[in-house]
Amino acid sequence: MNLTAADYRDRALLLLGFAGAMRRSELVALDVSDLDFCREGLRVRIAHSKTDQAGSGQVIAIPFGSRPETCPVEALRRWLSYSKISQGAVFRRIRSKQGVTADRLDAAAVGDILKKRAEAAGLPSERFSAHSLRSGLLTSAAMNGASIWSLMDQSRHKSVQTVRAYVKSANLFEKNAAKGLL
Repeated sequence: MNLTAADYRDRALLLLGFAGAMRRSELVALDVSDLDFCREGLRVRIAHSKTDQAGSGQVIAIPFGSRPETCPVEALRRWLSYSKISQGAVFRRIRSKQGVTADRLDAAAVGDILKKRAEAAGLPSERFSAHSLRSGLLTSAAMNGASIWSLMDQSRHKSVQTVRAYVKSANLFEKNAAKGLL
C-alpha cells in the first residue's frame, strides 16, 4: 500500500492529538523544537494553551503505543522522516503540486482531517470534531481506570470539576454508588 504525505501527516496528527489530549490549536502550534524523542517515548512541550495564556509552557509525556499502527511516537517519527521536516512547524499544509509546504496547518483543518478519516473508516463523521481527540483520550483513559490526577496531568486541565465530567460519563455504570447494593 502506497501511503501519501497526507496519510503520514494525518496519522501522526490524530494519534499525537489523542495521546496528548491536545487541543487543535496546540497541535498546529507545535514546532520540531517542542519535541524530545526519548527512551520512554516522546516529551512534548506545549508552549501556549487556552489555560496558559502567559506562555509558561508545559511538558507532557507521550508513551509508545502497544501496536505499531497506533503508536503516536512512531507515527510522528515516520511523518517527520517522510516529509524531511527538521525544523519549524510539525504539521504543515500539503498541496497537490508542491507536496509538503512550509505553511503551518491551521486549527480548523484538524477537525476536517478527523471527519475525513472517520468517514474513510466507515464511522459517522458528524459525530466527530477536533475536540474528539481530547475528550476521547479522557473518556477512554477514565474507562481504563486512570486516576483523575493523571488525566489532569495529560490534559493540562486546571479544574477537577471539568475533568470529572469526562470521568462521570465514562464510568456512569462502572463506578456507580448503587452498584452492588441492590
